[in-house]
Amino acid sequence: MGGGKISADRVAAQRRYAGAGESQENVMTIRVLLADDHSVLRDGLAALLAAQGGMTVVAHAQDGLEAVRKVPEFKPDVAIMDIVMPELDGIEATRLLQRSSPQTQVVILSMYSTIEHIFRALHAGAKGYLLKESAGAELVAAIRSVHGGRRYLSQKITETVVDDYIREHHSTDPLGTLSNRERQILQLVAEGKSTADIAQALFLSPKTVDTYRSRLMQKLGIDNLTGLVKFAIACGLTPP
Repeated sequence: MGGGKISADRVAAQRRYAGAGESQENVMTIRVLLADDHSVLRDGLAALLAAQGGMTVVAHAQDGLEAVRKVPEFKPDVAIMDIVMPELDGIEATRLLQRSSPQTQVVILSMYSTIEHIFRALHAGAKGYLLKESAGAELVAAIRSVHGGRRYLSQKITETVVDDYIREHHSTDPLGTLSNRERQILQLVAEGKSTADIAQALFLSPKTVDTYRSRLMQKLGIDNLTGLVKFAIACGLTPP
């Protein structure tokens, strides 16, 4: 050390080892690193976590590069990572940490809730994602979840992911091009119902049922009844 001052981060890291023999030493403590370029936010989060049982902040970082350098030294269980930071953004820092220190789980704490930011973070290896506007008790829950081997997405982030999935799935779902009536008739055809049976069940004329069936084949690019049945089975409208 050369007589130099011990860094505040190192002092914080050593606190859990101070007072040997105390009962606290037998309690599992979640070690946390906070990475954000706003010191006021870091201090606020540190105060929040200090009030919780079973977790301690062992290091602070003001940018992604500093976080990547400090993780091997302080060995946090969980890193709380902002996205927009100087030197190295939080997503790239997360990607590097997953390669060099995969034992450290990353939770993104950001003001961005776009699907692009969320997916980039998750693909980089983040196990949690929540918004700064909802930080607080939710951050504590996120830390405990990812430390326990589970993912954690805040309510708003979950809604964004689900909405995007539904939108994407609908755009690629062949059934999405069909009307409710067309899906009804497709299912009945696949179940082996005759034109007369379908007409009676749906209170339609046989001619109307035939028209619907022809429209189905045209929309789906299928030119025979067998193909229509196979399509319905593949889509889960009827068991094979």
